[in-house]
Amino acid sequence: QVQLVESGGGLVQAGGSLRLSCAASGGTFSRYAMSWFRQAPGKEREFVAGISWRGGNIYYTDSVKGRFTISRDNAKNTVYLQMNSLKPEDTAVYYCAANTVIVTKYRPGGYWGQGTQVTVSS
Repeated sequence: QVQLVESGGGLVQAGGSLRLSCAASGGTFSRYAMSWFRQAPGKEREFVAGISWRGGNIYYTDSVKGRFTISRDNAKNTVYLQMNSLKPEDTAVYYCAANTVIVTKYRPGGYWGQGTQVTVSS
């Protein structure tokens, strides 16, 4: 059983940066592909970025390419999401997820954190 805890969210002005962290415990972190999703009020949970267990494969949704960077440190059991040039439309609750493969569409199953709120003011 893997537990995931996100941190690093907050309120930032447009154009600013935040770095989200997702700390894993209770499992073999290095065996899991990790993904970041986000969910804005009234919208479906959407894929943001994903990284394979060794970090060799990385994917981003088009709207964040060039602005967000996903990375992982298997020694620290942590995955990160560096978010630069933030826009008001990036406002959402951000969730990390662990699965055997990179998940790019929300579906039940796998392991999920409780989420961290990111608010970008204009």
